[in-house]
Amino acid sequence: MDPMDLIPAPSASRWVRPAGYDVLDTDTRLEAGPGTEGVARWFRATIGAATGLPFPDGNDTDGRIVLGLDPALPPEGYRIVVDGYAQRIEGGSAAGVFRAVQTYRQLLGPDAYRRAPVGPPGREWRVPTVVVEDAPRFPWRGLMLDVARHFLPKDDVLRYLDLMAAHQLNVLHLHLTDDQGWRIEIKRYPRLTEVGSWRARTKRGHRASQLWDDTPHGGHYTQDDIREIVAYAAERHIRVVPEIDVPGHSQAAIAAYPELGNTDVVDTTTLTVWDTWGVSPNVLAPTDGTLRFYEGVLEEVLDLFPAQTSPFVHLGGDECPKDQWRASPAAQARIRELGLADEDGLQAWFVRHFGRWLADRGRRLIGWDEILEGGTAADLPPGAVVSSWRGYAGGIAAAEAGHDVVMCPEQHVYLDHRQDGGPAEPVPIGYVRTLEDVYRFEPVPPGLAPDAAAHVVGTQANVWTEVMDSRSRVDYQVFPRLAAFAEVAWSTRLPADPAARDFADFERRMTAHYRRLDALGVDYRPPGGPLPRQTRPGVAGRPIEGAPPNV
Repeated sequence: MDPMDLIPAPSASRWVRPAGYDVLDTDTRLEAGPGTEGVARWFRATIGAATGLPFPDGNDTDGRIVLGLDPALPPEGYRIVVDGYAQRIEGGSAAGVFRAVQTYRQLLGPDAYRRAPVGPPGREWRVPTVVVEDAPRFPWRGLMLDVARHFLPKDDVLRYLDLMAAHQLNVLHLHLTDDQGWRIEIKRYPRLTEVGSWRARTKRGHRASQLWDDTPHGGHYTQDDIREIVAYAAERHIRVVPEIDVPGHSQAAIAAYPELGNTDVVDTTTLTVWDTWGVSPNVLAPTDGTLRFYEGVLEEVLDLFPAQTSPFVHLGGDECPKDQWRASPAAQARIRELGLADEDGLQAWFVRHFGRWLADRGRRLIGWDEILEGGTAADLPPGAVVSSWRGYAGGIAAAEAGHDVVMCPEQHVYLDHRQDGGPAEPVPIGYVRTLEDVYRFEPVPPGLAPDAAAHVVGTQANVWTEVMDSRSRVDYQVFPRLAAFAEVAWSTRLPADPAARDFADFERRMTAHYRRLDALGVDYRPPGGPLPRQTRPGVAGRPIEGAPPNV
């Protein structure tokens, strides 16, 4: 295995001649320069655990590792120099040093990803004599985890933060609320979790499936759990973006507090947390009471996600059926009172109310591309960001209007979609999106003017968990494709033309990376197809043949 088989591929790397290795042993010291103390703690706790080496403080020998800041580098840029003298790991900020250490860990080999040493006592750990220089292409390199459809316990979220860090990703988007569950404790509204976090049963497979799991499903994160997640992420220089979905995807909230629904057309007291998949017709009522309720929710959310680490709040804004509003005299009166054209305008009013509310508190709204409907991109609150999921079109419109965009088109980076067209794929959903397909995804649409292209601040892979009922199922869908996505989001070496990318070289480097994933305990999809235990025979999915145009 070539120690330079790095993922993501760095912008520049070379062997120091003559090529060789430095040895790490019990005398190897770790010197943390000002501003790198947190990275040093992570280094000792993680690489120290894997190697069994103490890495004591010290600066008196060549046989040491020096962590330092170099303001000439970009904030997340870094440089690693191993040349037979003191090993230097430098970054433009603490985040850059942390990114460097992720690459340094790869240089040590896959056993550096274990939690305790393996091999004989006194094993020799070698670092190749190399220079690696790198910096990311995009400042937003994200993963969306849907914990609403199937709840992931806190430790699984912390584990995914570690997996993200190992792949140089820096934004965790937590989808915390939906029709099928409310996952965050709000102290002033306890029924959101007492009632809204549990459903009596769960559809197995796609919503057309005839199978049910009659075990009640649920769970939520306490406020201290959220604080722990945010702090754990911050130590890894990862931003956590909470999503509180409005005005659609809200049946769990309405089941907990029936007054939030359209009570003049639906007996909302009979609603329960939804037990199947799709888009519920039960949406929030456009009342002042609903606005005040969600302002109360968001006040607690802002307290849990501090502005310095989490300036963005995702409000969803997607897939809001309008049938109840059309039938509701109260909703129609609201449309007339506000001088709106129709129900699309009512949805836009709803989202933009909270966008302004967030802006007044120094935060930035981010929402799915439906937040562009019912008006124009120019109507969005200042600083609003668009998650472009229905292809590129919404992102293009937002970028051309001067709004930042995170490109996450379903046709490319929805990792719940199946990885192969074969019959063994477990609960096959959506389009076939292979490892190579993800590797050839280009976040910036061709032909976008340079000033608009500058508003594409990054990209994100989305993981919707309707048919992922365990951590292993999430692993299977996410990996190895997240490694390909991470290279797309990070590497400045990839040609903008997807056809010109060297997938064969990426596959070769993945040979080493599979061993890292094995050491991390990731239950990924093997290159040759699912293992027998990874299949789900008899559980129906919803495979879609072909794909719509990528616009």
